[in-house]
Amino acid sequence: MARTPTVTRDQVPEQFRGAFDAETSDNGGPIDNGPGSAMIHSPEMRRRANHLVHYLREESELPQKIQELAKLITGRMMDCQFIWNAHAAWGRREGLSDALVDALRDKEPLPAAPPDEQALIDYATELFATNRVTQETFQAAIDRFGAQQLTELTTMMGYYSLLALNANAFEIDLPEERTEPVLPV
Repeated sequence: MARTPTVTRDQVPEQFRGAFDAETSDNGGPIDNGPGSAMIHSPEMRRRANHLVHYLREESELPQKIQELAKLITGRMMDCQFIWNAHAAWGRREGLSDALVDALRDKEPLPAAPPDEQALIDYATELFATNRVTQETFQAAIDRFGAQQLTELTTMMGYYSLLALNANAFEIDLPEERTEPVLPV
């Protein structure tokens, strides 16, 4: 069970009820699962964060397979069960190999990957490990994705890190029905 109860409209200060209403209208009521169930404690912040995720999910020209790989690497590096569970099956559906997804999950050596996936893997793993990237790794990634897409990938990893921190800190429950094994942490 999550560490905080589901937030209802009457628990939100009056000045934030408009943001709460806007954020919960798609759900048909209070948000009771996922990182959003933690973030709705600050409805205006969640509303603003959702502008960014809407752009990344709906308007970015990044290929879906690459987006899912960025989310999976982030979820794994942050040991976030919720993000892993939400995106492992999506990644497989978008064309990531079972061998790659399974190796990421189990922290095993990764199999050879196509050049676009490898450029992201090298960039993301180095960035998460050192909070920086070498010129060589950066150059390979920018040559593959260009400045706009590399900026969007980096921001996407930051956004999913934000979600992972909320999911982990608030101990957001995994859905009962899931197709992926939990992360070994």
